[in-house]
Amino acid sequence: MSNKTRLEHLAIFGAAPAFNEKLHVGRPNIGNRDRLFQRINDLLDRRWLTNNGSYVQEFEQRIADMIGVKHCIPMCNGTVALEIAIRAAGLTGEVIIPSFTFIATAHALQWQEITPVFCDIDPHTYTINPWRVEAMITPRTTGIIGVHLWGQPCNVEALTEIARKHNLKLMFDAAHSFGCSYNGQMIGNFGDAEVFSFHATKFFNTFEGGAVATNNDELAGKIRLMKNFGFSGFENVSYIGTNGKMSEICAAMGLTGLESLDEFVAVNYQNYKQYQHEVRNIPGVKLLTYDEAEKSNYQYIVLEIDQEITHISRDELVKIFWAENILARRYFYPGCHRMEPYRSYFPHAGLLLPETESLGKRVLVLPTGTAVGTEEINKICQIIRLVVQHSREVKERLVDASEELIRTRR
Repeated sequence: MSNKTRLEHLAIFGAAPAFNEKLHVGRPNIGNRDRLFQRINDLLDRRWLTNNGSYVQEFEQRIADMIGVKHCIPMCNGTVALEIAIRAAGLTGEVIIPSFTFIATAHALQWQEITPVFCDIDPHTYTINPWRVEAMITPRTTGIIGVHLWGQPCNVEALTEIARKHNLKLMFDAAHSFGCSYNGQMIGNFGDAEVFSFHATKFFNTFEGGAVATNNDELAGKIRLMKNFGFSGFENVSYIGTNGKMSEICAAMGLTGLESLDEFVAVNYQNYKQYQHEVRNIPGVKLLTYDEAEKSNYQYIVLEIDQEITHISRDELVKIFWAENILARRYFYPGCHRMEPYRSYFPHAGLLLPETESLGKRVLVLPTGTAVGTEEINKICQIIRLVVQHSREVKERLVDASEELIRTRR
């Protein structure tokens, strides 16, 4: 890793990158490889690779016990889990969701010809604003899906009260929030159902995977049927369904990961505290803080860049980072409402989403996890300090470099 103490040391101005290999926001955690290979060899020896094998059953029970929920239904991925949960819950017409989320939250509805109605967020929690939800309810509304963004829980009580008042279904996209709690209760226990993602980039993964957690017996029964083509026996199909099953090898990865879960969280927490220390005195740079009284996976390092103070934009900082092989991300820019097909369906949605629009221009997510350590974090934050300290000169040099590029292309 090269040192970055002067502007000429920045890669965007021609110097060598800070890192030889690219640093990703989320790099897969593996766990104990020997234990994983033992499980893989075992399932190969038994030749039971899918269809509710013993590892899937064990994984299901381990998750249910861990979060204290009656039912956990593992799936092939989080998006399919969300689609099936939506269908099983009987959602139709319109469903209110935040726009500030991964596009799968909206697509899981639109894929089933259900209209996602985009609601603004609370700028302090980054999650759907309950006080805005009621204004979005129409006679066609059948449900609300909140998103526990970056492990920050929604205002569950307020959303629950609104759902009860208007006789709506309430679900939560908990893709970021496995292992997190809200008021001392583990996420997975709220609403009609909550959906987890165990994608490879999550701090806990099953290669690809997801799960639906619910305390509703009837809903769980429907979901179990629907994720296996509606089969209720070897030859009896009693419900319409699809193939959402988790495979044995994915469950084996999940069981192995669970054995190292505390280690993964400890690394994330250590990285979070170091980032917190390093950026605390950088003007215009604000770190998302976690409530340490609750359980958290500390999976995301989220900065807000206030350009009026830093005099450098979030997007300019992203360009500088990428040149250094630091693949910082603009989660979740520009918002679902500005992506297709929604920007064509709702061209003026942004008028009702001022906080979403504003936050989308400020947020920057940085690398963390077991692939990042003290030295890497020091280097990342050194670059932030250098750029902010010399922001006006950096900005001028970026403009000059851009103009030179345009001239050479003519």
